[in-house]
Amino acid sequence: MSSAFVTENFFNPANAGDVTNPDGIGRAGSFICGAALQVSLGIDEQQRISEAKFRSAGCSYLVAACSFLTTAVKGKTSGEAAAMCQSPDSFMATLPGDWPADRNHCAALACETLVSAIRNYSAAVRDEWSGDDALICTCFGVSEHTIERAIQTDRLQTSAEVTNATNAGAGCRSCWHLIQDMLDVYWRENNMQTPANHS
Repeated sequence: MSSAFVTENFFNPANAGDVTNPDGIGRAGSFICGAALQVSLGIDEQQRISEAKFRSAGCSYLVAACSFLTTAVKGKTSGEAAAMCQSPDSFMATLPGDWPADRNHCAALACETLVSAIRNYSAAVRDEWSGDDALICTCFGVSEHTIERAIQTDRLQTSAEVTNATNAGAGCRSCWHLIQDMLDVYWRENNMQTPANHS
């Protein structure tokens, strides 16, 4: 039986629809139940989410999770929102009512789709970036120079170490391959190899 929270958000969902001229769009589907979801985002100049809307073809639990999530991320930076959604279990713990374990995939799908929208935004920002120094992590505004300096100064060897040192890659993680490329170049130029396990 659905909780009052699920029923209310299914019949009166917040943020249903599409953002006009979105800065990021994410789509995902579930192999478990066949649901499909789209999230669109409006992101301001301070990289804060000003609008978040969703369209879903799924059950009442998916709609409720999306309604709650799109409301929760408004005002957060893209990095904060992505970092929150990288841990669906933590997000599920914030859902009101008695959220059933057999519907965890609904909340996880909402998180996955929102992260997809932020990745879409991040890729577009990197493509349009015209600063003097390449922007590697758009979620947290971390430049190529900052990452290079951290790698050289602390002799960092893994992407996880770079994330811990600079916050780069802590959000949507679309920059992880760029960070790994930078690590590979640095250690190759120093006649060494990075560890086989690129965490």
